Amino acid sequence: MARTAVLGRLSWLVATVTAVRDETATARTIVLDVPGWRGHAAGQHVDVRLTAEDGYSAQRSYSIASAPDGSRLELTVQRLADGEVSPYLASDLMIGYPLELRGPIGGWFVWDPADTDPVLLVAGGSGIVPLMSMIRARAAAGSTAGFRLIYSVRDPGTVIYADELAKRASAGDGLTVDYVYTRQAPAGSARPAGRITAADLAEPGDAQPRRTVFHRHPPVSGKSVFVCGPTGYVEGVAGLLTAAGYDAATIKTERFGPTG
Repeated sequence: MARTAVLGRLSWLVATVTAVRDETATARTIVLDVPGWRGHAAGQHVDVRLTAEDGYSAQRSYSIASAPDGSRLELTVQRLADGEVSPYLASDLMIGYPLELRGPIGGWFVWDPADTDPVLLVAGGSGIVPLMSMIRARAAAGSTAGFRLIYSVRDPGTVIYADELAKRASAGDGLTVDYVYTRQAPAGSARPAGRITAADLAEPGDAQPRRTVFHRHPPVSGKSVFVCGPTGYVEGVAGLLTAAGYDAATIKTERFGPTG
């Protein structure tokens, strides 16, 4: 398992783009070969730096999407209409181009394949990226830890890794995937479009979400929880989980939002 990174001790590395693939209309995965890469843990991220010919530079942090795999690294970038870095990465970057990066960074929002406890993953939009690294790391390690993913997206067309998630969920190896469509649900969906609720987070088989208006339930134990997405989404989900009895100490969160 990669050690927690200390920014002051990290050097910028020059990676080479070896492949790109579109995940949705606005999200692209970039496959990189990174000579000198020291490895990473599932859930960590990197800093990416772009430098213009006039010397101006900009950097952003992006979660690693791939399982630990030698010098090979995958980043999945969601293009923001008003972004400074993401439009270049998600649209203009091509095979053979160099890319500066620094990492791995982060040692708290990570999953260790040696951990056999069941895991609840909750993603909002591109918050799926570090959680996908955990899902892939689980498969690569042959882990039998139960994984449940709850993934909130606007509509079916915005599901990142749609084909891979469907294939992995159908393998019958302990991974389940549930979608929450916030704007438009697919035809025939039993759940109407809308924001994530306590009912969506309830354990399968629960008759109804736990009610905490008049009393608190004992903490839900024996399960690791990872939540990633926009700040408001993460805070809302964390609140629903603690109200349902999850111990706040077991809920690890990572959030993203505007940079400037």
